Amino acid sequence: MRGWWQEIAGLVLPAECAGCGLARSVLCAECREELSGRSFRRARPDPVPVGLPPVYAAAWYADAVRSVLLAHKERGALVLTEALGGALAGAVRRAGGSGAHGGARAGGEPLLLVPVPSARHAVARRGHDPVRRLAVAAAGVLRRSGEAARVAPVLRQRRVVADQVGLDGRGRSANVSGALTVVAGGAALWAGGAAVVLVDDLMTTGASLAEAARALAAAGGRVVGAAVVAVPPREGRRRRVA
Repeated sequence: MRGWWQEIAGLVLPAECAGCGLARSVLCAECREELSGRSFRRARPDPVPVGLPPVYAAAWYADAVRSVLLAHKERGALVLTEALGGALAGAVRRAGGSGAHGGARAGGEPLLLVPVPSARHAVARRGHDPVRRLAVAAAGVLRRSGEAARVAPVLRQRRVVADQVGLDGRGRSANVSGALTVVAGGAALWAGGAAVVLVDDLMTTGASLAEAARALAAAGGRVVGAAVVAVPPREGRRRRVA
């Protein structure tokens, strides 16, 4: 019932810009530009977890972008899915090697977008699965531009993990180590040679993406990269733009 109500509310209720609060605008032009109008970043956490594939991000996790992501993820502002999915699609293009600086896969090769799974209790609390929803939106954008892209939600948690908030990189890696696995039959999706791009809404330490890459590789998946909507800027320096 909650998910149904969020769908209806996101369509019909008046809204302010989720990024800056501008009246009568779900997402104003300036915040939309902040979200996806800049160069896509090659994101490198410090330290880089073992097994982390190349990660590309659409934006910095700050200010308007942070507000938009939180509104979608925690407050169920599903009307923001299209804009966030478009931003994620751009990062997927770079991660999948189909952009101008790509090359990780051959042109026309099928692309599987594999979302990093959320804990079941988190999905139940929010009333929706934000990462999977964004993956579906991004895949739609890619298909409309001629990409053979589809979503493959093949990862699941095989044990309970603690809340990652407050853990450093080492603690997060230990927390999620061995926590993910591929569902039965999932490996058949890439048996024909499809390339895999992991997707998430946010990367901080990279621990979850590295664990997801490990689980997919163990099942024979060829992970060519990862894509996220945003990464937090580092104090005193910016990550390099690839």
